Amino acid sequence: MMEKTVTLQIDKHTLSVPEGTTILDAARQIGINIPTLCHINLKGTCIKSTPASCRICVVEVEGRKNLAPACATRCTEGMVVHTSTLRLMNARKVIVELILSDHPNECLTCPKSGDCELQALARRFNVREMPFQGGELSLRKKEVTTSIVRNMDKCIFCRRCESVCNDVQTVGALGAVRRGFNTTIAPAFEKQMKESECTYCGQCVAVCPVGALTEHDHTNRLLEDLENPDKVVVVQTAPAVRVALGELFGLEPGTSVTGRLVTALRELGFDYVFDTDFAADLTIMEEGSEVLDRLSRYLDGDKKVALPILTSCCPAWVNFFEHHFPDMLDIPSTARSPQQMFGSIAKSYWAEKLGIPREKLVVVSIMPCLAKKYECDRDEFKVNGNPDVDYSISTRELATLIKRANIAFNTLPDGEFDLPLGASTGAGVIFGTTGGVMEAALRTVYELYTGKQLEKVAFTEVRGLEGLREATIDLNGFPLKVGIAHGLGNARKLLEDIRHKRCQYHVIEIMACPGGCIGGGGQPLHHGNFDVLKARAQALYQEDAGKPLRKSHENPYIQKLYEEYLGKPLSEKAHHLLHTHYFNRSYGANEQ
Repeated sequence: MMEKTVTLQIDKHTLSVPEGTTILDAARQIGINIPTLCHINLKGTCIKSTPASCRICVVEVEGRKNLAPACATRCTEGMVVHTSTLRLMNARKVIVELILSDHPNECLTCPKSGDCELQALARRFNVREMPFQGGELSLRKKEVTTSIVRNMDKCIFCRRCESVCNDVQTVGALGAVRRGFNTTIAPAFEKQMKESECTYCGQCVAVCPVGALTEHDHTNRLLEDLENPDKVVVVQTAPAVRVALGELFGLEPGTSVTGRLVTALRELGFDYVFDTDFAADLTIMEEGSEVLDRLSRYLDGDKKVALPILTSCCPAWVNFFEHHFPDMLDIPSTARSPQQMFGSIAKSYWAEKLGIPREKLVVVSIMPCLAKKYECDRDEFKVNGNPDVDYSISTRELATLIKRANIAFNTLPDGEFDLPLGASTGAGVIFGTTGGVMEAALRTVYELYTGKQLEKVAFTEVRGLEGLREATIDLNGFPLKVGIAHGLGNARKLLEDIRHKRCQYHVIEIMACPGGCIGGGGQPLHHGNFDVLKARAQALYQEDAGKPLRKSHENPYIQKLYEEYLGKPLSEKAHHLLHTHYFNRSYGANEQ
């Protein structure tokens, strides 16, 4: 069946577009850039935030008296549209001036300064005076959590955060409350974010066009620690960081900057530079062993064994199931995330080897994720109040810090990670993309289960950027059924299937952010462009392919860690240092 089209004229261009196309999308097809603010196309999620609330994108449509929002007006047969008349130039300028009238004049100190879409529009429309005077509304609140800063005085009510939180991630932590001039975006019942169902995935921060939602910056704290002679400051860096950081220095998406990243961290003053990929290999040893343990018990006839087993590397995903699926807390793996495994080993095994007191050691992580900031602060990851990982900074924060230190990043020579906590295999590298944790686990689970060596290391059947994927892996005749989901909306679908016994999988990998860690809330903004995510993922697979060792259980430093300290996977000591437990955080749980 042929797709129905309509023909219209935009400025002096005649074009045909599929029926239902908006004027905004039609104009973009022919290179006409209509300004927007509230609109964002979250590609790959089937969600467009088009509340048409800001009216920046207004156009003139012949036959209509009023200006029409291009983002929400559908093209019709014979429509004639004007996008650049004097009336429109003046109208758009006035709209920006009205928005600015109720916006704090704090551009010099705002975290979004220089990367603010409202600021860019003010420049574009040459707003140099403030003809309208508004004022701060006292009912709007500022809240600082361990991960996210929410400053509603700067909110322009574009509703982007609400769209991504409710429609894409299905968390439901943000929405409009009150009416009229007192309207604000807040959690239900105007609770604090820390009291809400927020998972701290940071996708709201990634889409906020202004400074209403930003990450909690820890760079000043880091500089104080680096300058303190009584502290030994070590850093771990996640795999997704190395394939995105370069974008903030003008490099193409997918450029791997691993060596330059190591050198930059040394120049910043870290005493030791380690790799979270080491802990990713360690995670596979524990999580993979847990998979094998549950499978063996299941095949031996234990019908009470909790299957499917779900990965537990993503803290936003952990927050999500603690809030929304507290009846299923026995299903996820108890293995800690690589970040927390690293911190635990660094402050026990490694610190003991070097004779460094725990209280003198500062462990910092560079992460693509804002939920990692929250994860550092969870009480179960502390020893007598001292965190295993002291704090985390995002990829964006690291780029700001490198620029602040006047380091010429693009000209840096390649450096090498310190040993032993900097040694990793290709399996650890691919943790940064959706499907990567599953593939890394399969490489080890296959060989340990079958006793055979893999002929082909890459499990390409679990790769890709589709929101939900599945595959069946032959383990010596046993069909291991695996599922992969990225994005919490897709995770919810899988969990509902498990809850209602519609799920036939044995192992499931879930990551909260689009594309996995490569699309994390602390990464350079990709604005829903999945081509950027594909490039980042491909860079990780290329780095994996270039590694001499590509299976976690082949990492000699992991083997030595077990021989010298842990004994074997799932041992009592391994459980104490590398595993965790989960909590019922559903609404009202603490009141029972």
